[in-house]
Amino acid sequence: MDKLNHILDQLYALADNNNLPGMARFGIDTNGRIGIAIPQLRKIAKATGSDHQLALALWGTDIPEARILASMVDDPAQVTSAQSDSWVHDFSSWDICDQVCSNLFDKTPFAWEKIEEWAADEREFVRRAGYVMIACLAVHDKDAPDASFTALFPIITAGVSDPRNFVRKAVNWAIRSIGKRNLSLNKAAITISGKILAIDDKTARWIARDALRELKSEKVQERLRKKAKQKHKGKRKI
Repeated sequence: MDKLNHILDQLYALADNNNLPGMARFGIDTNGRIGIAIPQLRKIAKATGSDHQLALALWGTDIPEARILASMVDDPAQVTSAQSDSWVHDFSSWDICDQVCSNLFDKTPFAWEKIEEWAADEREFVRRAGYVMIACLAVHDKDAPDASFTALFPIITAGVSDPRNFVRKAVNWAIRSIGKRNLSLNKAAITISGKILAIDDKTARWIARDALRELKSEKVQERLRKKAKQKHKGKRKI
């Protein structure tokens, strides 16, 4: 494929092994990496545009940066459930997981359906993907009702005792993202965090304490109060 080769030429032209030690310090798996930063990949994606077949070809190269780029150029409407399962099973690093979920998977028609399935999987990055999807949807799905998020609390609670670093951080991220969506969900997230704090488990307590610290902070409370006021003013104008 000429287009694939053209993109690969661009990637290798940007390759910089000097970036690998810095990536490793952030817990990124550098196996197979060529050392390209996310802003550079986004620039290529913008110039390339949406291309589902190219995305599949890029994923097939096994190059981590090419896989992240694939998530940027793929068309969510053309992604199948089978494709998403196949890709998520290939995840080998937290950054690939997070980029693919936030760039692509959370925009697919079956985004909500995958949460429970992936969160229940024992594989570290598949499970992480389930909780990352919650965090991404809390930010990106503007029309989802509050009840859609509170319904996820049992799934969140089920994961709070997983001590694996990339899972526990994703569970924590999911709680915090829900709690920063609006005042009502902030209250609900604080309540569930309080219940998690009472669990006799070191990981669960860390997740809860960290979430409560941010969700109760004046910075978050003030932002949510301003958001609520703006929404109220908007309704009055209508």
